[in-house]
Amino acid sequence: MTIEKYPVLIGATSMVFEFVSEGRKGNVSKLIIYNKTHLHNFYNLGFGDKDKNTGEINGSVITNNGDSEKVLATVATTHYEFTNKFPEAMIFAT
Repeated sequence: MTIEKYPVLIGATSMVFEFVSEGRKGNVSKLIIYNKTHLHNFYNLGFGDKDKNTGEINGSVITNNGDSEKVLATVATTHYEFTNKFPEAMIFAT
C-alpha cells in the first residue's frame, strides 16, 4: 500500500524538515526536527506546527486538518534522508 506524502524541504544539516499540510483548515506549515540527546548517536524526533512568530515547533497545537495519514507518512519518510546523513543514528519518537 502506498500512502501519499507531501513534498518536504530539507534543511542544510538534514536535521530540520518543513512541509505544508493542506486540509480543511487551510495550509499549515509543519516542522520535523531531529535533536541530539545526551546519548551517543541517539536523536529525538520532534514534530508539530511551525509557530509563525518564533519559527519553532508549537507542540501544544492540534490542527486536525483532516490529513493525518498523509502528514504521518511524510514525517516517517524523513528518516531516510536523516539516516543517510547519520547512518549510526537511533531515533526516538512517541
